Amino acid sequence: MGINDILTSTIFRTAVIDDLHSDPNPDRKYVYYNVTVDMPPKVVSDGMWGNKAYGALPSTATLPLLELQILIIFTITQCFHLILKRLGFPYFVSQMMAGFVLGPSIKSKAFIASKVMLFPYGSGEVLSLISGFGYAIFLFLNGVQMDFSMITRTGRKAWTIALSSLFIPAIVGLSLCYKYMDEAKHAFGEFNGGRLPVVVINQSSCSFPVVASLLSDLEILNSELGRLALSAALVMDVTGQVMTGLGTAIISSLSTDSHDRGMGKGSRLATLTAVKFFAFVTIISVIARPAMRWIVRNTPEGRPVKKTYTYMVFLMTLYAGWLGVWANQTVLAGILLLGLLVPEGPPLGSELIKQFEMFNTWFLMPMFVTCCAMKIDLSTPIPPHLILLVLLIVLLVYFIKMLLTIGICRYCNMPKTDGLCLALMLSCKGVVDFVAGVFLFDSMAMSRETVSMMAITVLVLGTIARIGVKSLYDPSRKYAGYQKRNILNLKPNSELRIVACIHKPSHVSSIKNVLDVCYPTTSNPLMVHVLHLMELVGRSSPIFISHRLQERSGHNYSEDVIVTFDLFEHDNAGTTSVSTYTAISPLRFMHDDICYLALDKLASIIILPFHLRWGDGGDIESTDENIRTLNCKVLQIAPCSVGILVNRASTKHNPSMKQIAMIFLGGADDREALCLAKRTIKENDCNLVVYHLAASQSEANWDLMLDDEVLKSVKGIYGSIENVSYEKITIENPSETTDFVSNVANQHDFFIVGRRNGIKSPQTSALESWTEFSELGVIGDLLASSDTNTNASILIIQQQQMSKF
Repeated sequence: MGINDILTSTIFRTAVIDDLHSDPNPDRKYVYYNVTVDMPPKVVSDGMWGNKAYGALPSTATLPLLELQILIIFTITQCFHLILKRLGFPYFVSQMMAGFVLGPSIKSKAFIASKVMLFPYGSGEVLSLISGFGYAIFLFLNGVQMDFSMITRTGRKAWTIALSSLFIPAIVGLSLCYKYMDEAKHAFGEFNGGRLPVVVINQSSCSFPVVASLLSDLEILNSELGRLALSAALVMDVTGQVMTGLGTAIISSLSTDSHDRGMGKGSRLATLTAVKFFAFVTIISVIARPAMRWIVRNTPEGRPVKKTYTYMVFLMTLYAGWLGVWANQTVLAGILLLGLLVPEGPPLGSELIKQFEMFNTWFLMPMFVTCCAMKIDLSTPIPPHLILLVLLIVLLVYFIKMLLTIGICRYCNMPKTDGLCLALMLSCKGVVDFVAGVFLFDSMAMSRETVSMMAITVLVLGTIARIGVKSLYDPSRKYAGYQKRNILNLKPNSELRIVACIHKPSHVSSIKNVLDVCYPTTSNPLMVHVLHLMELVGRSSPIFISHRLQERSGHNYSEDVIVTFDLFEHDNAGTTSVSTYTAISPLRFMHDDICYLALDKLASIIILPFHLRWGDGGDIESTDENIRTLNCKVLQIAPCSVGILVNRASTKHNPSMKQIAMIFLGGADDREALCLAKRTIKENDCNLVVYHLAASQSEANWDLMLDDEVLKSVKGIYGSIENVSYEKITIENPSETTDFVSNVANQHDFFIVGRRNGIKSPQTSALESWTEFSELGVIGDLLASSDTNTNASILIIQQQQMSKF
């Protein structure tokens, strides 16, 4: 006799309320189910060779059934996303569509039979429990990524937009609802009519995670408009959460016992609950925040947080959820509050994000959204007058928010298009709003018909916001070069403005050497803006710090960079002005920080470090493809000229940079490079050699005339210069170019060359197909090649690309 013959199958009779949410009438209709439960429950299937009567089928065991459900949800979601992403729909739409397919919305008999087999009675609770845990982690991680201190740094513009967009639509909508409440209850019933204010509040709110996700998907997180949207969304979300939490605590206490309320005990209970709410916030803040700061202090710099500390934070999160329930809040309120208290960024915040984000974002959360969508029945008949009323409320709140945001932006002299984009961002709906509606439905604060309409509203508003902002706002357009910002067009004796970028400590000395080569004088001063770029990990909001304005707050990030370039400014007092900045942002948005700073400071050139690093033996020591991708993006959209610095010398070998060479073939980039090279000759200790590689046969054209004009100053036509020499080399075939570069590579400390991207010339025609790094151009790639024996640094120049818009 098998063990399944020994187990007793007990039949339980359970009462299930039919249509509980849409029918508040106490005379409900009950449906009885006979449910057979194996005790203990069967978790693992017997396998394909087992007896089907005793559990060989996957549907008869808990774990295989759960795995099958997860596989089906993932497959349907990806099928929808494969199509919808090409139409501009966000990912959560595909997750919701999968839920509608698997839920009661589709009444086809074939589907019903399959769904009954896939989701037998009671199995959905296991799936909901696991995926619900994913939503708790989602809220916790979003709290971790929020920079709560950003509220104190938010300007009046963001505060005005946030508070106006939150309160005015809510006040107008609630006023109309309560004014016509009796008529609504009479027309739609006590339940539907009395829950209309919930719809108003739901539509008036704004979720910071939804806005941050939208900006990240559209890659405008670091744009000026994106920063304003994040600030306003954070203010709206935090204000709304505090008011909702306090209101929930008071209302729930007032509604617990109507008998006590009549004797005046309800108000005392509400007061006690409000005190418990503030005690809940205070206890978590006083205990959790210092504990996590202690963890940060006890983690060595540059080292990850110990696993033990991570587990401690996780246990604190669960305890915070329990405290939330004690304070008449939900478990999620406590979890979110603790997430907000986690010190943002490394080491703790980044470690928590690293541990949980990938698994939660791509596994648990899609399941949770699908499970929520499975509770919604879009096929439920909805009275036309209820559709009209809810639609009017949604449109009223939506358009008031839009008009207020656009009006304030116009008052602040923002472009009309930017104002419209900001209004769309702050009116966007997403996962958080959809889940909030489902939670209201579960708690009987929203009817089945209303939650169906709210789900459709989330789909429509979320899609409109994404497609609208993507089509209206192009952050790279503001970098278009309508004015000439390059070295060639600088007026005589004008200052040279440089934006120099640093990623790693090894870049500091090489950037400083380039600035020395530029040799600032009182007649040709140098204004340098040093930008220290750091990857954003463990937070949603990017940071941009000016250390001249905020010295104390920024020294923790870039202390070595600040000290080095403060000394450089001191050594060149009267001729050089240096400002240092720190930008902490995602890797794919760093180009926005660089280009925006160059545009704002009217820079003539941006200097970027190359992505390869050489060791003492001349071999490549390390490579960083993220830096290369960043350099290519900057080359495409930069509002000024760009220079990529290749440092072939190791950290131990620091060349004197006295022997400088410029290899000139012709074209706009080479002319720009020559203008920079001529600044080096102002120091008598530096020797500049200009190698002019000319083709043996060439036709006269406008570019050749411009080249000849620029070369006159180094040819000695206007008078010979002691520390400048000019050599013209005639190139018969491209192999001679390779031989020449190999011969002179080790004779100089520093090379300046033009990128010459897209220019065809007989000197390099056969070498273009052998170029490994296209961002360096042919000559720059030859000098940077591991086959070339040199310790020289190379600066590859691309002149400003004029606007093509």
